[in-house]
Amino acid sequence: MTTLYQPTVFTVDGLLAQGLFILAGSPKVGKSWLALELCLSVAKGEPLLDRPTQQGSALYFCLEDSYPRIQSRLYELTDEPSDKLFFALRADTIGNGLEEQIIKFKSEHDDLRLVVIDTLQMVRNETESSYGSDYAEIVPLKNLAERLGITIVLVHHLRKAADSDPFNMISGSTGLSGATDGQLVLKKDKRGGTQAVLYVTGRDIEDQELSLTKQGARWVLADEHTEKPPDTFPFAIHDLMAKLCSFRGSATELCGLLKDRFGGEYFVNRLTRDMFKHAYELRDLGVIFEPKRSNGQRLLLLRYDKNSDSSDGKILMSEQPQTADPTVTSDDADCSETVENAASAVDDVSTSADDFTDPEPATAVPADGAADPEYVLIDGKQVPIVRFSLDDLLNRSAAKIRAQIYQERGILVPEFKLAP
Repeated sequence: MTTLYQPTVFTVDGLLAQGLFILAGSPKVGKSWLALELCLSVAKGEPLLDRPTQQGSALYFCLEDSYPRIQSRLYELTDEPSDKLFFALRADTIGNGLEEQIIKFKSEHDDLRLVVIDTLQMVRNETESSYGSDYAEIVPLKNLAERLGITIVLVHHLRKAADSDPFNMISGSTGLSGATDGQLVLKKDKRGGTQAVLYVTGRDIEDQELSLTKQGARWVLADEHTEKPPDTFPFAIHDLMAKLCSFRGSATELCGLLKDRFGGEYFVNRLTRDMFKHAYELRDLGVIFEPKRSNGQRLLLLRYDKNSDSSDGKILMSEQPQTADPTVTSDDADCSETVENAASAVDDVSTSADDFTDPEPATAVPADGAADPEYVLIDGKQVPIVRFSLDDLLNRSAAKIRAQIYQERGILVPEFKLAP
């Protein structure tokens, strides 16, 4: 649970990840057009079906076509070729040279991201179609895709017998589905029609049904594509740590800090999972974290290093609530010293989140009913004057003392509550 794994890399966001996939459809349904458009989109780094792609070299084994036919189709799709798109009319079969061909191509094109084999039948050896034989025959390609960190797509046919589950119509046994990481099935209601549905399923992708229509030579989404809201979790962690510099405490305490600063919903039971999910992204933003157990408690240790922050310490959240401490910005934060768990830069309080919670942050209060807060000049900068109530001052002093006792002696002093 605490091992950091490389996150799943998608060649086409939400559709094709690294691994082995099947793209199946009836003859003349347009699957080869879709396969060619897929290769072209990846080679040029352009969206496919309104989904971002990871740009890289693409190798298309068009084993049932000729170069003139491929060239003609390319002119239907684009006027601008890509030097990252490659074609082959011949290939060895699986287990008899195909893998070596792909490995050799990868050694010559280090940015290889996608290999499409059109069709699977042209590289098969087995004539028997049982679960065991189908699985054993194509699993070497799955292993190869994982080893090279690429996506391999096998273009395949559907059987004629209809089925309520389109994935059951993939020709062959279920061993093909068992050995692949995902399947895409392109189905038309009418052979000569321009409407189709792309059914998608897989281990790392959500089940989907995409309504497509043919516009010229391209398949495009027929229904309105609803984009998911962006995942701002790593941005929130980054912006919080750009202020705190370091944190040591429970997931509950970290959730509380995130909610207080940014609003929204942050769930304790998902926090650690989300931290691991975005670990590489957070590391690129200068945030390193580590789960730890101490005296039977589960803790999160976070620290921020501006020097390794690709955003150079800039605030990444587009909106922040007005209740955030106006006296602290990421530009003002000095992370050269350890400041634990929401320490205010105004009074330099250093508190451990292991066992203590911070009082509410102080806010700049207008003086004499003025519309704007009072300021003082410190090193040529305007700094708002922050006023504290007696309760605030006592709480902050107590938190600082409790933190110091814990750090120096390891004694946990419980938080006290002021009498009403």
